[in-house]
Order: sequence, then C-alpha cells, then structure tokens
Amino acid sequence: MEPATPPIAALLAGDFPPVLTAAMAAELLQVNVEYLRRMVREGRVPCHRFPGGRELRFLRDELLAWLSALPPADQSSSGRTHQIDPVGT
Repeated sequence: MEPATPPIAALLAGDFPPVLTAAMAAELLQVNVEYLRRMVREGRVPCHRFPGGRELRFLRDELLAWLSALPPADQSSSGRTHQIDPVGT
C-alpha cells in the first residue's frame, strides 16, 4: 500500500519557519503583501502583533489551518466567467 500524498500546503510548510513576517506569510499564501495587510486590517486572516508595535507576525501552522478551513471557491458566482454568444464575441 502506497503512503498517502500530503496536501500541497504541508509540503510548502517545510520551507517556512514557524513564525513568519508579513512578506513570508504573503509568499506562503501566494498573495501580494499589501493584500495580506488589507485582510489583516479587515480581520479576515489570523495575525499577531507585538505589544505597542506595528510589526505583524503570523504563525505558519495557524495560517495553514485557516487556509484549509476556507470554503471552496464557487466558480459560477464569481463573475469571472465569460459568456460567449453564438457569434463568438
């Protein structure tokens, strides 16, 4: 019996330390760092700050758990699909 293939997030996690800066967390999540900061401001992503400071820190395992708990994207309602009329325009 072959061993189960680990999820891609588990493979990526090995390349990152347990505590991440904003730039490292953005790289892990494959998003722009400014977008990540906006998600933090909106309270959409788990983040930690030093007392009295502006520095953001992320726990790698916490981010991966958050990511895996997100619902799958609904492609049909995203508004990104393009309808092609019979003429092809």
